[in-house]
Amino acid sequence: DEISSNSLNIKEVFTESKYEFGVFDKLVSKNAIISFKEAVKDASDKKIDVLITSPINKNLSYSESFKYLGHTDYLRHYFNLDPIMLMVSKKLKVGLLTEHIALKDVVKNITVKDSVKKLKLLCQVLNTDFGVIDPKIAILSINPHVGDTGVIGNEDQTLLNPAINEINQKKDIIFGPFSADTFFTNNNYAKYDAILAVYHDQGLIPFKTISFSEGVNYSAGLPIIRTSPDHGTGFDIAGKSIADPSSFKYALKLALDIYKARNKIL
Repeated sequence: DEISSNSLNIKEVFTESKYEFGVFDKLVSKNAIISFKEAVKDASDKKIDVLITSPINKNLSYSESFKYLGHTDYLRHYFNLDPIMLMVSKKLKVGLLTEHIALKDVVKNITVKDSVKKLKLLCQVLNTDFGVIDPKIAILSINPHVGDTGVIGNEDQTLLNPAINEINQKKDIIFGPFSADTFFTNNNYAKYDAILAVYHDQGLIPFKTISFSEGVNYSAGLPIIRTSPDHGTGFDIAGKSIADPSSFKYALKLALDIYKARNKIL
C-alpha cells in the first residue's frame, strides 16, 4: 500500500545486511535467498508484474532451507511446473531439454514423453510471449553426427525422432535432430525461431559465444515472468566498477516486453 510510482521502492525482508565485496559469505547468500523467495511470492500473488533476479552462487545458496540447484529449480518446485530454461537474445533463443545435471546422467533423463512436453511448451511460449504464430524450432542431436546411423548410438532415433514425428503430424514445426558441431556455423541458427539443446553446455556455449553481453535467462512456461542476466556472480570483479550491466538491462527489457505481449499492450 505504500508503493509510489514515482520513486524506487525497496521492500526490506531481512535486517542483517553487512557485506564485503567479493567475499564468499553464507549469511549474505542466505539473505539473497530470503529476498528471492519473498519476490517469488509477491509475483505469484500478483503484487508485482515481473521478477528480475541477479545471479547466485549455487554452492553458497544451497542450504537446509534452500535445497535447490538454482532459481529455475526452485521455481519448478514452487509452482509444480516444468519450465524451460530459455536463453534469449536479439539473435537467437536456445532452450534446454535437460539443465544442471552431470553429463553422465543426460540420456537417463530424456524420454519421448518429456521431449514432446518440452517442445510443445516451447511452441506455446514462442506464441504467447514472443508473438511467433507459426514457429520453426530446431532440436540438436544427443550424439555426435546424430549417431552416424547407429555407429555412435541410436538415442536420437529412439528418443528424439518419435517426439518430432508426434508434433509434426499436421504441420512441420520441429526440425532435426541436427548435429551440434556444425549447426551454429554460417548463421544456420537464424533459420529458426528457437533451438532446443539436449544438455546445458551444448546450448549455452554457442549462445554465450554469440550473445554474451545481451543474453538473458528466461524461465519460460510459468504463470509469472522471471528473467535474469546470463552471466555468473563475478566475485573476482565485485566492487571494482568494471562489471558490464548490459545483460541485466536486457533482462529488464525482456521481462517488460513479455509482460506487454501477455497482456496485449501495444
